[in-house]
Amino acid sequence: MERSRLTRFFGVALLAGAIGIGCASDGSDTDGTGSGTTGGFDSGTGSMGGSGSGFGSDDMLSTGQAVAELEAIYFDFDRALVRDDQKPTLRTNAEAIRTGSWRTIVIEGHTDERGSEEYNLALGERRANAARQYMIDSGVPAAKLDTVSFGEAKPAVQGHDESAWRWNRRAEFRVLQ
Repeated sequence: MERSRLTRFFGVALLAGAIGIGCASDGSDTDGTGSGTTGGFDSGTGSMGGSGSGFGSDDMLSTGQAVAELEAIYFDFDRALVRDDQKPTLRTNAEAIRTGSWRTIVIEGHTDERGSEEYNLALGERRANAARQYMIDSGVPAAKLDTVSFGEAKPAVQGHDESAWRWNRRAEFRVLQ
């Protein structure tokens, strides 16, 4: 069942990528903001979902809505480890999720534009999972949390330098109603 969902999801992602090919970058991208490993770099976009128990619901393709109580956290280049300066934000988010009446929270992993599509999707997934694990360790029920990776597909800030990239290396929290 997970495999058929994944196949359908990647089919949709490929179709979306083919439609958006006119918006492709110049190919000079080189991100890899993950677990400390690096690889060959080229540009790409896409999304991929995952959680501790599978790939979540089809609702994640459209993602949920942002709420003021849940703030994004940011990551260092080529890393998926939660930075010490981001832990207070995660603790605040965990408290809001524990006490809130939200059914499901989707944690979206994002990267900057540098790196291959595959690398950025995997890195975004590692970032989302790192934030998810921190939430679980903070007392949030795992059943309330799903993850999805958008890699570089949804930048928060447009630009081709560190002043933009630093805001794109993030995990965002969305509420599914």
